Amino acid sequence: MMYMTTTPQHPAPARWAVRAAHTTALLTLPTGIWRLLLAAGQPAGYTDAGYEAMGIAGWGVVYVVGLSVVSEALALLTLGLVRPWGEVVPRWIPLVGGRPVPVLAAVLPAGLGAVVLTALWTPFAWWWATPHPDMTPLGDTLLGFAYLPLIAWGPLLGAVTVSYYRRRRPAPAGAARTPITGR
Repeated sequence: MMYMTTTPQHPAPARWAVRAAHTTALLTLPTGIWRLLLAAGQPAGYTDAGYEAMGIAGWGVVYVVGLSVVSEALALLTLGLVRPWGEVVPRWIPLVGGRPVPVLAAVLPAGLGAVVLTALWTPFAWWWATPHPDMTPLGDTLLGFAYLPLIAWGPLLGAVTVSYYRRRRPAPAGAARTPITGR
């Protein structure tokens, strides 16, 4: 059985969705850099006692670096919702390469991720309303600004996911596909 090796004929993603997907991929960089500073032994805004209490040494370094890498990788997956590899599995992937990506195989995890990320990061909007005695005043402010972009991760992923679904959903029988506006 032969499978498609090119992108199926779907409308191109809206420009706003492409921009939102690229923005999403950048949102995790400030926190990733901050975590890498911690892994490198820098207090990164913590007091000496606060840094020691976190226990970053040893496996903590692996965890912190791994968390940064995984966060950025997950954010980069948003690009698949606006790129050809989100419509057709790249040929180099064994067994499934060249096959179309089922719409729900992309939409369900992305939609769930958008809900989880929104629930996880929205409370961070109140970062400055609570005291952080284990941090220096400057560190408290800088950390707040490093994590603040993550509040937009869930909503942007949700918007790009809806755009992907609208663009890729099957057309009703006998109906012509209508272009998506907003480019």
